[in-house]
Amino acid sequence: MDPYSSDILTLREQVFSLDETHSFSASTVNVARVGYSRAGYFFTGLPTPGTPAATVAGFLLGHQVGAVVVGGSAASNPQAAIGLAGSNNGSNLRIARNLFTFEDRVTMTRGRHQLTFGAWFQPFQSNETIALSQYGQLTFSSLSNFLQGSASSFLWDPAPTEMNWRSLFGAWYVSDVIRIAPRLTLSLGFRDEFTTGWNEAHGRAANYTFSNGVISNAPHIGHSLFTTNHAKFLPEPRIGLAWSPLSEKTVIRAGFGMYNDLQDALGYRTDQNAPFNPVYSVGSATTPFQVSSLPIDPSAPPPTGAKLVPGGVQPDMKTPTLISWSLRVQQEVSPNTSLTVGYVGSHGYHELIGIDANEPFPVICPASPCPATYPNVPTLGALAGAPVPAGAFYVPTTTRANPTIANTWTWFSLGTSNYNALQVDVNRRFSHGLSLRGVYTWSKALDDGDSLNATAAPNAPGLVSNPFDLHADYGLATYDVRHIGVISAVYTLPFGKGQPLANSLEGWSNALVSGWSVNSIVTIQSGFPFTPQLSYNPSNNGDTRNPVRPFVNPAFTGSVILGKPSQWFNPNAFLAPPAGSGFYGNLGRDTLIGPGLATWDFSAFKTTNLRERLALQFRAEIFNLLNRANFNTPNLITFTSSTSSTKVSGTAGAITSTSTTSRQVQFGLKLIW
Repeated sequence: MDPYSSDILTLREQVFSLDETHSFSASTVNVARVGYSRAGYFFTGLPTPGTPAATVAGFLLGHQVGAVVVGGSAASNPQAAIGLAGSNNGSNLRIARNLFTFEDRVTMTRGRHQLTFGAWFQPFQSNETIALSQYGQLTFSSLSNFLQGSASSFLWDPAPTEMNWRSLFGAWYVSDVIRIAPRLTLSLGFRDEFTTGWNEAHGRAANYTFSNGVISNAPHIGHSLFTTNHAKFLPEPRIGLAWSPLSEKTVIRAGFGMYNDLQDALGYRTDQNAPFNPVYSVGSATTPFQVSSLPIDPSAPPPTGAKLVPGGVQPDMKTPTLISWSLRVQQEVSPNTSLTVGYVGSHGYHELIGIDANEPFPVICPASPCPATYPNVPTLGALAGAPVPAGAFYVPTTTRANPTIANTWTWFSLGTSNYNALQVDVNRRFSHGLSLRGVYTWSKALDDGDSLNATAAPNAPGLVSNPFDLHADYGLATYDVRHIGVISAVYTLPFGKGQPLANSLEGWSNALVSGWSVNSIVTIQSGFPFTPQLSYNPSNNGDTRNPVRPFVNPAFTGSVILGKPSQWFNPNAFLAPPAGSGFYGNLGRDTLIGPGLATWDFSAFKTTNLRERLALQFRAEIFNLLNRANFNTPNLITFTSSTSSTKVSGTAGAITSTSTTSRQVQFGLKLIW
């Protein structure tokens, strides 16, 4: 943690719900529901009061100091070789959300059929000011550039504006649970969802459009963000089966369904577009921005060379969709023991991924003007002067597709994902109040991007490496965990009246020793994958978030993973693409695995009955009982680049934080009625 930087977070929620259940007959029931929820959110970063940081002048006149990134990228709060300083780039953010819910559901039983049908509607409001870089962000590609005051980029939003987004979500559904036989049940269902899009109450929805793959000079402004609403009809068929083929001790369950992710959080990108929330960028690796030029007057015209940085989403975006299927077999091994073995799989498409939609058009080697060989420079090691393989992408120019604006961070619904898992669940109930449960999952999750911003998943960049080759990013998902095992135990202590031990006690003595239970949860899991990164972009494509990865070193031998907190991986396993070379590294996304996790949580509960329907529960809980250090993702910046050289980062692979806290002990009282 940086003692000179602080974050302030305020959350507030109100929820109201009213249900009315009406029985028309013994076989027909109607449930009507209305609800309202409001969520308020405020987040800001600031220099810690009372520290020297509080006296540092702001980057923008009239504002506190902004964010500083040393040895990282221009993304908000990215991985950095040295660290982050100043205010959080996502500061002074406010959201007030209102959700109004209306639903009516009818359930009818007709012979072997249990029919359910209904409709759901949810008007949505989000009044928000979540423009980033309100205080500005300075990014330096290396420590030496920082010391020289030469920034690779400076981002700022001079005029953040509250946006008032509106939408209507809705669905109608019908299902039929058919009891075909005493041991065979079939469930059939269909749900259709829709939204009216992403609309601004005052006609200020600004979004860039594209013509022949080239982004427009200025955004389209209107009531709706989308040029086409593809979410008017979203079919979701579903089927389920429960079958006991031999006896009630064996149950086979199978299911299939389609699910859509109705988009209700597009503001993170749509609130970054001119003219209502303009974000400017100035400086580059070849033309650094001098810190001596600060502060900038946000009310004045932007300085020479500054360009707008578009945000937004794909103007004809489609709704992310997931197809899921499962098969489970549950077996009663003994009267007190059950075993469940299952397979779960899914395929997602139209998923959102972050793309720089204004890059120079590359060529695919060996097409001209791709060089025949890689640059003959020492940083390329065994690849220096080696032939460029056919199929490699090469960017021959730094001129963007639309040179009048800067690089973009745009969400496109072009992502895909696949998930497959084996699941095992064992339950055992012993006599005298002891029960054990063990759960194990062996899984693999693959996709071509799931980190919609740099803070959502610090183990990978938030944008695809090469927008013209999305398949190059297809690899382990940032949330992939190959092995997860959990063992839990609950034991009701056999003390007190009616129990095997101390059963003759009465009054306060019995109240003191009875009603105790202890609980234990042991969790062991393998680590998350991660992607080694660069503090610069060698590809010439102009993306200052630096999603380009290094080369794999063909001459490296030995283990890439060292497993030490001081250096989790060996940076010598990789080679640095020369700055401005026009090439993308060939290392895959999320190819390395970070530290695993093992923790033991323990608790003891004491429940005392005060009256027939009133009880007092004392709780003593210990988290991370063994005080084990579970390490976080290592520093991913492998190479840094200054105006004079490219070199291995001194913090490459270093672990500076833990994923869980140290041992925590807490006590509580809970009134149950």
